[in-house]
Formats: sequence, C-alpha cells, structure tokens
Amino acid sequence: MSFKSMIQDMKGEIGNISRKGFEVKLSYGLKSKSHNNNRLVQEDVEVLMMKQSCWANLPPELLREVLVRIEASESMWPPRKCVAACAGVCRSWREIMKEIVKVPELSGKLTFPISLKQPGPRDSIIQCFIKRNRAAQTYHLYLGLTQALTDNGKLLLAARKCRRTTCTDYIISLDTDDMSKGSMTYIGKLRSNFLGTKFVIYDSQPPHAGATVAKSRSNRLVGLKQVSPRVPAGNYPVAQITYELNVLGSRGPRRMQCTMNAIPASAIEAEGMAPTQTEFLPNNLDSLPSIPFFRSKSTRVENLPSGPVAGHKGALVLKNKSPRWHEQLQCWCLNFRGRVTVASVKNFQLVATPENGAQIGQEHEKVILQFGKIGKDLFTMDFQYPISAFQAFAICLSSFDTKIACE
Repeated sequence: MSFKSMIQDMKGEIGNISRKGFEVKLSYGLKSKSHNNNRLVQEDVEVLMMKQSCWANLPPELLREVLVRIEASESMWPPRKCVAACAGVCRSWREIMKEIVKVPELSGKLTFPISLKQPGPRDSIIQCFIKRNRAAQTYHLYLGLTQALTDNGKLLLAARKCRRTTCTDYIISLDTDDMSKGSMTYIGKLRSNFLGTKFVIYDSQPPHAGATVAKSRSNRLVGLKQVSPRVPAGNYPVAQITYELNVLGSRGPRRMQCTMNAIPASAIEAEGMAPTQTEFLPNNLDSLPSIPFFRSKSTRVENLPSGPVAGHKGALVLKNKSPRWHEQLQCWCLNFRGRVTVASVKNFQLVATPENGAQIGQEHEKVILQFGKIGKDLFTMDFQYPISAFQAFAICLSSFDTKIACE
C-alpha cells in the first residue's frame, strides 16, 4: 500500500470514527442524565471509538512516523486541516500531534486554535487580512493563503462591536456565529474609553503564571453558576493602547503607543522570551478566583499589575513608526512593501521603543505589526514575534474606533 493511499484510507476511518462517535454520544446522553456520570461516559465513548478503527491501535513508533509525514506534507491551509483532524481522532493521536506540531515562533504556522494566542515567528511575518461588515458591526480576521489580496483565506478570529454608554467593547471569538462573552469560543475583548483614545486588551485566559484577573460584570455576580454554567474564565488585562490627543486640531497622522503588559521588553532581544500559552483552560466558574461578597470602593482591580514585571516597568512598548511627508504627493507616506494600497488615517506600523534612552538597534527597527487599507472594507494585517495573532487583531480593532479628540 502506498503512503498516499494509506492517508486516504485513514481519512475514511477518521470520518467513520466521527460519525460513530456522534451516534454513541447521542445514545449515552440519555444515560448520563440519569446516572450523572459524564466523565465515565466520555471515557467509554473514547474506548469504543478506538476499538472501531485499526488506525487507533497502531504501534506508537509506526503511528508517530505516519503523523510526522502528514504534518510535513500538509504545510499550508486548506490541506493543513488534515493535521488538525488527526489531533481529534483520540487521545494518543492528540498527544503525539501536540509534540510534532511546533509553535508559530518556530514553525511560522497557525495550526490549532491555541496558536492564535502564541507569539508569531521570529524570522518571518504572518500575513493576514481583515474584512469589515459595516452593517453588522463585525470584523473577520483571515489568514492569507496566497499573495493575492482578493483571495479567500482561512478564518481565524471574529469580533463584534458593542457600543455602551461610557465605552465601546469589541468581543473577540473563534466562532462567527456565536460572539458573546458567555460563549465557549470567547477568547478576549477590547475596551475603549468614551473618547476612543485609550484601550485595554483583555484575555480570557491568564497569559502567564501569576496574572491578575480584572473586575467584570460576569465575576461580580453571586451564584452565577445556577444562571449560566458557561462563563469566561476571566478578563486578564494584557495590553494598553493610547492614542495621543490632538489638542490643536491640526491634520496629520495618528500617534499611538501600545504597552504590552504581558510581554517583557527583553523579548525582542536575540535570547529574549515571550510568555506562550500552551492550551485553553476550561471555561467554567471553577477556574475563577475566589470573589469576596463585598468590595472596597478604593480597590480597583484594573490597576493591579498584570504583566510579568511589577507595574509597567520592563514591559514591551510599541509605538507607531513616524511617516515622512512626500512633497510631490503632498501626503504622509510609509513603506508598506506593497501590502497597503489606499491612503488612510488608520494605517500604521508598530516598532519597539528602546528602554531608558538606549540607542536604537536593529531589533527596534523591525516592524512588529503593520495594518493598512486595501479596499473599502478590506485591510491587511501582518505581524511577527513577540505578539500573537489575538493581540495583533485587538490592536488593529482599536484603529477602527472613532476618535473624537485625535483627528
């Protein structure tokens, strides 16, 4: 049997496993309600699914060799969905695939959903684009599959704009059809102040050990488990975005600064490291910290340190690269290397700022994130280490918000 035919046979077996597993879950569902033994049922389902397929009983050495070849052969989306499918066959396949598939920092590939929370590649960029729906107030992030800016890409994230009395929220989700904070696919949000000059990026999962959860409506309620068992794990502030006020009202480019509280400034150095999430935590109330019934008005959780360094000292700070004035074109210009084609005040490039007045080195000249307009509701987004796709998307969402005092 050739390797290609073996993979095709394996795909058929995986499909059979999924269908049989779904039927088994349905039949076990009624039983689980009466016996209240969900964990035992899930284990029985997995054992039964493994018995249905000869591929699940392969020797570990042979199984690893097969999965290594699949991972190496499927390098780009959409064929890379076979790699994700292999990780969903059973527990043994999943553990091996987690070892084989490298993080985006090393591979430059976005494979599993958790890859969206992990830093991008060091020596290359990941090219994405954002589609805006003005009527629905939604934004969809796609991974660019080709160099053509008009092709359909791989959907990565979705966001929905929610206007409130004193602020604006952008709810970020893995699912385009369920973008709410109570959803299992909710992964974070972006919140602005009333003027649209300051933003805070919140992650639903702790970005590193010791991260502090921020105060929110979902974790202020008492006895919420009886109301809704699906509650986000928390709101962890990971970055702050500030747009400089335009007091004189003169026309010109925006000036923005991003303080990445969860990323140390040393991450951009050759030996620097940025926090890397390895898996999604279960979204339930058991993962929330203990919440006191009464709170002191003088205590503000949002102001507690959330980064790896106390306060904001030592945190990575990104600033937009200053454009130059083009005399012939009579406009401000930046070199986007062909990735931006339409002039807009929203366009920007972010670079790292040196600490304590140090000299600007080559690592500080590297564009970590660039965002620009290529159509009426189409924008490009390119990012690299040390920020993640989720953080880059949230920063770009801040550019869409109306800024009364900046323009």
